[in-house]
Amino acid sequence: MEDLIHYGMMAPSACNKQPWHFIIIKSREILDEIADFHPNGKMLKNTSSAILVCGDEVKAHDKGYWPVDCSAATQNILLAAHAKGLGACWVGIYPREERVSTMKRLMDLPEHIHAFSMIALGYPAETPISPKRFVESRIHLNTW
Repeated sequence: MEDLIHYGMMAPSACNKQPWHFIIIKSREILDEIADFHPNGKMLKNTSSAILVCGDEVKAHDKGYWPVDCSAATQNILLAAHAKGLGACWVGIYPREERVSTMKRLMDLPEHIHAFSMIALGYPAETPISPKRFVESRIHLNTW
């Protein structure tokens, strides 16, 4: 976990403010409670752990930057997990207010800290084939 979070902390952030905090969740009770309320978090019932990425509006460069910074940290953790052979899934929380407020209550977050994303972690039970996502028509040179 510490290694994955290290990579999350290496993400770029606006003016290098690094407005993130990470909560490692290993409690079966908490993981199950999140899976019960989050419509896209059912896989948490089968994971042994997760990382909650939170944004700190006090540490952020300016209003509106912490979600972008937390996105970069989340992506870094996902890539690091994949490189280590782990299964990882981004479970979106922000900007859905009902998810943000439920996580704030559940995790006892201070007022200036906001739940952004959760990364469910485990060992993959299968190896799905990567979908083809390359779309050449979305590449532009110099101008539109």
